[in-house]
Amino acid sequence: MKPLTPADLQVYAQRTAAPQNWIKVGLDTGGIAAGAGEVFDALDKEKQRLGLPVAVQRTGSVGLAYADPLVEISVEGMPRVMYGRVTPEKATDIINLHVIKHQLVDGLVMARRDRGKEIKAPTQWVLVSDTSPADGDKTQFFQFSMMEEIKRQKLEGKVQVVQAIDMGVYDEGVVVQLLPSGVTYTNVLANDVARIVQHSIQKNEVLEDLLFAAADKQVKVVLRNCGSVDPESLDDALTHQTYQAICKAVTKMTPEQVIAEFKASGLRGRGGAGFPTWMKWKLTRDVKADQKYMVCNGDEGDPGAFMDRSVLEGDPHAVLEGMMIAAYAIGATMGYFYIRAEYPMAVARVQKAIDQARARGLLGQNILGSSFCFDAKIRLGAGAFVCGEETALIASIEGKRGSPSPRPPYPSVKGLFGKPTAINNVETLAGVPAILLKGGEWYAQYGTEKSKGTKVFAVTGKVKNAQLVEVPMGITLREIVFEICGGVLEDKAIKAVQTGGPSGGVIPEDKLDTAISYESLLLLGSIMGSGGMIVMDLNDCMVDVAKFYLKFCVDESCGKCAPCRVGGYQMLQVLDRISRGLGKPADIESLRRMCQAMQKASLCGLGQTAPNPVLSTLRYFNSEYSAFIEGGVSYAKKMSAKAASAGK
Repeated sequence: MKPLTPADLQVYAQRTAAPQNWIKVGLDTGGIAAGAGEVFDALDKEKQRLGLPVAVQRTGSVGLAYADPLVEISVEGMPRVMYGRVTPEKATDIINLHVIKHQLVDGLVMARRDRGKEIKAPTQWVLVSDTSPADGDKTQFFQFSMMEEIKRQKLEGKVQVVQAIDMGVYDEGVVVQLLPSGVTYTNVLANDVARIVQHSIQKNEVLEDLLFAAADKQVKVVLRNCGSVDPESLDDALTHQTYQAICKAVTKMTPEQVIAEFKASGLRGRGGAGFPTWMKWKLTRDVKADQKYMVCNGDEGDPGAFMDRSVLEGDPHAVLEGMMIAAYAIGATMGYFYIRAEYPMAVARVQKAIDQARARGLLGQNILGSSFCFDAKIRLGAGAFVCGEETALIASIEGKRGSPSPRPPYPSVKGLFGKPTAINNVETLAGVPAILLKGGEWYAQYGTEKSKGTKVFAVTGKVKNAQLVEVPMGITLREIVFEICGGVLEDKAIKAVQTGGPSGGVIPEDKLDTAISYESLLLLGSIMGSGGMIVMDLNDCMVDVAKFYLKFCVDESCGKCAPCRVGGYQMLQVLDRISRGLGKPADIESLRRMCQAMQKASLCGLGQTAPNPVLSTLRYFNSEYSAFIEGGVSYAKKMSAKAASAGK
């Protein structure tokens, strides 16, 4: 097959990204587990039965995990619509109602997040949902009222009113969205129904007193193509601007200019440490060597985290392109994807992306007619959490036992096979092409003074809408939980948010208005980590939380250094004793001393940060430890019974 040229890439970039009539199904691991495969088959079968000119396509996760399986549809004459919690039976309805009759399917629609502020085209569809149903869900009442008013205004047959599964707006009373404009009204009352029909639907007038004009809090940089591009198609990736950035780099920029652009962007490593990306690249480039390596760390092991998996499954070519740009910057000719073996779909899609890129000359010798030569391979992680640490990861790729090594020398000087090596995680590399195309200053406009850009979080736990979110740094934890993810399950009071995985800490409710940045989370006793975020309510016991994360770190410790191997085990014994009502007041101070010893003396980041959950729970929820110690066995039994009851 003829290698692609810069001119070929320009032709692809000018094409329409997809046919006008299409249906996309989120076929990532989460979607498939929820039944997306059966939905895809049902859609394709019904389309073929009816002989419809509509393409049924696969895509990755759009991030809305709580609504899987997800189906997005574009049909000429209708706005693009996302359906959630689709079943094979409802898939048939989507074909027969949406595609053929141009009607929305009631009870499945996800409202648009790009909300409009004016009505330019006649309203043909109305979405309704009660976002504050504590006093009884009024969705059905308002749907009926709207339909009756439409009849009175002689608009029957011209405007359809349906219930939405999610409006993207929470605790704002009854919410109404008009399509195709996307104009959204909140806190709608019964006497507003007639006004909406008379003014907005009949006269295209916006009711300013009801208008919800707030922009979507999410900014998609890393997730820009996830949910829209076919992850198994190079041609589709090319129509989504993929490989434009590496073309720009190798044809118009020197490696030093690439590094300078990322210095201007302020991008810091999204794997957790937050080391400036440009500096890591420069340190590696400045070392003289006959061979250098670029490594993508996809060994995502935090409980509840699925950021890297979703990106690798949803947009593998973007991550590969990011690796190529980094390799060009540091002078590497070989790259390795280190992906945990528990992610078989991610591994398969990355391998397919590598094979496709190699077949079209985007990997190999003289890429895009330049002097840049680069190729990539995959190595599977063996299920060890410690292999997320750079030196342990390097050892694993080399076929050795995955355990950390003392630093210095750092990987930038002596890394993989003893050669200079730069290691970036999946999220960092996925954002690299967009930053290079749009410029470092564009990216730096998001975030805070020291923490620039956006961050992807996997929000799980006691939250209504568990999902992937990508937000600018500087947003608050409260905004993420309540304004993006809908709040706490069953509208219970929030107790804390845990960030940073096993190496992170818990952040109590009264600190949730803190602006998120690397620095602010450290001050709170937690870390950014790779982006795990777990919401907890009042039923969660902080002693049990600390014990859970510490046990995880003890199980995953490589055992190479005594502070981690012995200290973690001894701390776990103390925590277990306290949780069983057998603790003593002196145990609290003993825990603190062991935490400090591990932080100062452990060889790698796992041991140094393993005490964070213990220290943060002691800092903010010391009363719970005291209650276990003072209440003894009876209190422990009471807490155990309460936990068992909550589980039911």
